[in-house]
Amino acid sequence: MIEIIINPSNTRDILTQISKDLGGHIEERWGEYTMTIDNANAKGKIIYIPLDWGVNLLDFDIKFNKEFILKIEGEDFNPIHFMYNLQGYFLHRFGVQNKEHKTEQFQSVIFTNKSEGINYIHFPKSEKLQLNLIQIVRKEFMKKRTTNVSSLNQKLYEVFVDTDHENRFSHFGELNLKMADDVKSIHKIKSKGMLRILKVEAKVYEILSLHIQQHERQTKGKKLPTSVSTKELKTIKKICDLIQKEPAKQYSLDQLSIDYGLSQAKLQDGFKFIYKRTVTEFIRHIRLEQSRNLMKTTDLNISQIVYSIGFTSRSYFSKIFKEKFGISPNEFKKQIVAKV
Repeated sequence: MIEIIINPSNTRDILTQISKDLGGHIEERWGEYTMTIDNANAKGKIIYIPLDWGVNLLDFDIKFNKEFILKIEGEDFNPIHFMYNLQGYFLHRFGVQNKEHKTEQFQSVIFTNKSEGINYIHFPKSEKLQLNLIQIVRKEFMKKRTTNVSSLNQKLYEVFVDTDHENRFSHFGELNLKMADDVKSIHKIKSKGMLRILKVEAKVYEILSLHIQQHERQTKGKKLPTSVSTKELKTIKKICDLIQKEPAKQYSLDQLSIDYGLSQAKLQDGFKFIYKRTVTEFIRHIRLEQSRNLMKTTDLNISQIVYSIGFTSRSYFSKIFKEKFGISPNEFKKQIVAKV
């Protein structure tokens, strides 16, 4: 096990120190810093994006070839960490603790330490990791005009207003499959320059809101559905991902139940828990979102789009498109053409 000691004054110091100790290479482009590595220590990349008002993002897509522990010493730079695990697992403990807490795939952790406290983040060997880490420097964030932490529950409120870092805090989230979509969406952003940073920033705030909502739910004692196990929910998430990837495929509740060995009731409960939609409603939602995207990005006419996303009736498509977006497909297409 190899320990990397980091004493940062900002988030970039964390990336710089990891790169130095592991033999990575950092490149900067449009204010985005990417560390790439491919050696005996690790293979993959870590991206650092500084945003306004003390908010920044560290995005890990990496496999460590050795067992590493980051020993992050906190002094003046001691942000709130909102960490989500998209793939793999990691462990965390404060310096005053002996026991590590394991965060599995699709789980999250919120933590911050006292001044001069130490955070240990333990990364396993030979485990593919995809981690999303949002950090908030409280003194800067509290100056933001739209920041209104008084609306938070008492525990999180106390964490945000603790700008002198007098308290230690940790919260370990339950399974959160919806957050996975928002984290993945950051990886799909293809824009460059300022437009890319703005899109990333919007997604970061969406993810941050999901962390806060989950903390709120757990604080109120709301639990995962008892009718569906964690393993079954992960299987249902795979079905959701398949539908998002291939919306045109003809799906039926009967066939999905047979293919994945889950009862129709479990499928419905799982979809409602993750997306607050039934299976049919989710499929229709994904197809309509895809249709709107195709109108924006292709020259396909309405009829071609209708059949390419799995609908068989143009009139039905037009009806539900207008119900969802408040405008007919033809009117929407005309607006796009007018803007070009």
